[in-house]
Amino acid sequence: MHFDLPDLRLFIHIAESPSLTQGARRASLSPAAASARIKALEGQLDTRLLYRDSRGVELTPAGQRLLQHARLIMRQVDYLKSEFTEYGSDAAGHIRIFANTTAVTEFLPEVLAGFLAERPGVTVDLQERLSRDIVRGVLDGGADLGIIAGPVEAAGLQVLHFSTDRLVLVVPDNHPLAGRERVSLRDTLQYQHIGLHDGSTLLTFLREHVETLGGTLSLRIQMSGFEAICRMVEANVGIGIIPESAASRHRRTMKLHTIELDETWAVRERSMLVRDLEALPGSVRALIATLLPESSVA
Repeated sequence: MHFDLPDLRLFIHIAESPSLTQGARRASLSPAAASARIKALEGQLDTRLLYRDSRGVELTPAGQRLLQHARLIMRQVDYLKSEFTEYGSDAAGHIRIFANTTAVTEFLPEVLAGFLAERPGVTVDLQERLSRDIVRGVLDGGADLGIIAGPVEAAGLQVLHFSTDRLVLVVPDNHPLAGRERVSLRDTLQYQHIGLHDGSTLLTFLREHVETLGGTLSLRIQMSGFEAICRMVEANVGIGIIPESAASRHRRTMKLHTIELDETWAVRERSMLVRDLEALPGSVRALIATLLPESSVA
């Protein structure tokens, strides 16, 4: 059985688009040409890959399976190309990262700024994803690198621990809880919270633990980042649960009080997820080495 790489890339474009027309546009093909190539691919595999209707396309179970393999194949092709560029082993290439909210908004921008400034031939696609989607993305080959916090169930992946943070409660200096050294999540539920946007990993994580308690997380307003949450807390709008690293930084310029959360899950181990460290291109290994300064990643 023979597969053309352009056909596999076309199939990925269509699977990641809401319609065959948009997928064809991404592949610089006409819809008719794209449709013919997909039909030929289905004929070669002797199975249907897409359901087509007026609303767009949907993958069949066989299509889902092919998408997983196609992503892995194309990712390895991209790895191969990056290894033989004129720039060298770690100075060129494209890196796709799936990461949680804290990584995307807090420490990765600074890390990537220095990393990319030294490597003009490297490009990065950084996407905020939920933990389960980060694991699935690395497993399926949709991402080169996943960054996650908390316990990890990632059979088939290599887990590289690189730092530890904890979640804390931030309140205004005059808040009733400000005199407490430790509080439980349940203690905070009688007050209105300032939260992150819907779809953020931290808000989803907190909501799951609140549901376990049988309670309700009362959100007065949702913000786009931790600095915005702290500004709302400082203005007595509500209270918030954020990483201690972010709270410590914003306490330098705002009137805030931090309280330790008396919860086992408040301590968050940060880890990187990869399929096979040795098989990654030089640019990805160089980024991992940047996050693991004492490691021997090469």
